[in-house]
Order: sequence, then structure tokens, then C-alpha cells
Amino acid sequence: MSAAKVEESALPEAVRALAEADFGAVAQRFRDAGFAVGLPASGILTVKSVASDPTRPSVLVSVGVHGDETGPIEMVAHLVEALSQSPAALAVDLMLCVGNIDAIRAGKRFVDADLNRMFRAQRGALAGTFEAGRADVLIDATRAFFEGSGPARWHFDLHTAIRPSHYPMFAIVPELIARSQRDELIAWLGEAAIGAIIMNPESAGTYSYFTSEHLGAAGSTVELGKVGVLGQNDLAQFAAAARALDRLLRGAPAQPAASAPHVFDTAQSIIKLSDAFSMTVGRETWNFTALKKGDVIASDGATVYTVKHDEELVVFPNPDVRVGLRAGIMVVRTA
Repeated sequence: MSAAKVEESALPEAVRALAEADFGAVAQRFRDAGFAVGLPASGILTVKSVASDPTRPSVLVSVGVHGDETGPIEMVAHLVEALSQSPAALAVDLMLCVGNIDAIRAGKRFVDADLNRMFRAQRGALAGTFEAGRADVLIDATRAFFEGSGPARWHFDLHTAIRPSHYPMFAIVPELIARSQRDELIAWLGEAAIGAIIMNPESAGTYSYFTSEHLGAAGSTVELGKVGVLGQNDLAQFAAAARALDRLLRGAPAQPAASAPHVFDTAQSIIKLSDAFSMTVGRETWNFTALKKGDVIASDGATVYTVKHDEELVVFPNPDVRVGLRAGIMVVRTA
């Protein structure tokens, strides 16, 4: 653990184990209960029924794709620990992935570059980074997990945001997901108290877009509040999401959402084209901050990004990304 983190001795054992990708005790409980348990690579656990059942859902839960986003690690650690104590209750084939183990150990976002931009064929200057190699491992294991699965495929890539948000809990959903799957996913996100959903029309190299595009999963990047210190996150803010995920893994009936999420379309992606790039909004700007038609969002040499609609809201503004990567999303509310 880095100095910024709490001492290991202060962490619940389940949280310590998941943060270190130590699946030993959990894996053994599922194995003893008769499941086919796999450890295909460091940080990856698969638990499958030995009986072939095309109606059995397959669920991938990933955490720690960014090493400083620790809240979901704690939430999932407690959930999986409890489930493993009554393993027969598991009603899905499960893959649990701890994305960037080395960054978690170092207490930082990534080692060389953002892992959640590596799930694409062309990586350009990022091809030789540590995270590119890690992405290849995750891609191979994920393909193997979903191979031969039935049509009910889910992927929840759980994150926390690096800045405050007018919607503390929100999600990114690929538009290419089939309508029936997408409706089920949006219903689940509402059950999990996700306040806003952004429909994403194109890949930015994220893990959840990859599983949706190439593996037929209903994938979503789910932002659960703000970045926090491992062992010091307020798990109460994740309570609805934890209940919804636990319910899905146990095959219990879906619960109605207290309120339907607001839905946004992506109006434009702000791409950093050169080192001349600058934004009128930056890291300190809250997610879903509204800008008016004609407002300048960013400039990059001769390229000027402006608001095209009467109102667009900015999400993930970050002028410090590498050249060629997305520096923000502008969204418009549709529902």
C-alpha cells in the first residue's frame, strides 16, 4: 500500500484480498460447492456452473481499471465475500476482474497510460505501454469467458469519477447494444439508483464498449460517486448499486427503480488533436455542467469546439489527456 492509503491491517480482509487480486478463499468456497472455478490470469476469477444451461446469464464485473478508484473494490469485495459464504445462491456464470492491479498497489490512476483507452485494435503511441499489455490479457480472458455463453450477457465496469458531478451516480451505455438488452440494462441501472445515462455512439477504447461491440454483452461504464481512499469510502452511497448487483447475481426478481434515470445523447466528443489544445473548462468543472449555444468549449489550433445545441452539458472534461484521446463529452438530455 502507498503512504496515501490506510494501513493493510485496518482493511477488512475481503477488501484487502480483492485489492491485491487474492481470490484464494473465495475461489475455494465456490470450488467446494461444485462450480468450475478458473484463474485464467492475475486479477481474474471465473465461476461457472458445470451444467450446460443456455438460459443461465453470464455476468462480468470489473473494478480497478483505474487504480485510484477504490470505492467499487470495497463494494464488490463485501458482496462477493457474502455470496461465497452461500455459494449455491449464485445464479449466473460470473467473471470478476481487478483491472490494473499494479496501479492499485501504487495508489495511482495508471502506470503508463489510461487502461480504459486500450480496448481497441489501434493504440498508436500507446501500443508499448504497460496498460496495453494488461488490456491484451483482459481481452483474451474476457473472450474465453463469454465464448459459448447464452444470450444473457452483462458487463458492469465499475468506476468512480475524479471530479464532483451534478449526477453523483451515472453510466455510459453503448448505443449499439440491441434494444431489448439495452432496455434491461437501463432498468437495472435505474434499480441501482443511477441518476443519468449517457448513450455513447462510438468507442473511445473502453472495456465496456469492447464487450458490447465484440462479445454481445450489455456493457456499461458505471460511475459510482467520487474517487476515495481504500478503506475510507462511504459504502452507504453504493447501497442501491450493491443491492441491485447482488440481486442479479442471485437470480432474484428485478426491483422497480425509485425514479427513472435521465437519459442523454452524446452531442460531440472533444478530441485533443495537438499540444496546442486548451479548454475553457477543466478538471475542476463538475460533470454535467451546462454550457449555452455558441460557448467555446475548447480550441486546438484552427479547430474550435463550440456548443451547437441550445444547451449541452460537459462530462469528463480533462485537458491533460494525451494527444489523440478524448478530452470530454458534450451531452444533451433526451429523457
